[in-house]
Amino acid sequence: MLAFFIIFVLTWFLNLFFPWWIGILPALAIGAWLLDRWIHSFLIGFAGVGSAWFIQAFYIHVMNEAILTGRIATTLQLSSSDQVLLITFVVSGLIGAVATTTGYLFKVAFKPGS
Repeated sequence: MLAFFIIFVLTWFLNLFFPWWIGILPALAIGAWLLDRWIHSFLIGFAGVGSAWFIQAFYIHVMNEAILTGRIATTLQLSSSDQVLLITFVVSGLIGAVATTTGYLFKVAFKPGS
């Protein structure tokens, strides 16, 4: 739970000021530092980064009355702007999951005595 919270907060905060890929760095670091199983690292990374991006996207969606997500949905030939939010969650969740799992696997690979 601590790992999820740290990933969520750092990803949310860093995405306010830096490019989209900055959310990979906290997930990578937390995966290498706190997590002890690959499935935990995958799920926590998915939920942490995905939730942070989803909340930011949902905030933008609500504040501009779905104009931006509606135009993106039209461009992607989707039937609803809500599908854009779902796609945002899934894609960012997968990016976070891969980053966190990579951090965990680095820890396992370079562990002394292995």
